[in-house]
Amino acid sequence: MIDLIRLILEHEGFKLIGALGGHEGLDTIRQVKPDLVLLDLMMPRMDGWEVYQWMKDDDELRSIPIIVVTVLERDIDRVRGLQVDDYVMKPFLPRELVRRVRNVLGLVVQPDGNGSVPRPGRWDSSETFKVR
Repeated sequence: MIDLIRLILEHEGFKLIGALGGHEGLDTIRQVKPDLVLLDLMMPRMDGWEVYQWMKDDDELRSIPIIVVTVLERDIDRVRGLQVDDYVMKPFLPRELVRRVRNVLGLVVQPDGNGSVPRPGRWDSSETFKVR
């Protein structure tokens, strides 16, 4: 799944840093402080629910936006009750993932389709976005 998400988002100009499990992901989040975390709920050793809780309990991480990625419909009600910025159900359309990432990062698509521009006061257009 990481490779698919990387392919989709790097094609749109985003930089991704992936992790293979919850512990590795949390360590990476602490080191990198990404602009956004794409959080899969089903991960080995430490699942996405635990990573979410660690992030919300950490003063340095709690403000990082989170998009939850899940395959289980039963998780949606629980996700809606959390302080996450958005969620996406697997399988997803590439354009849907890109739309949600841009929305959470505060990016808007130009009507002529020439790319993205930041909303005023949110992001500098020269920034490289690190998406987890």
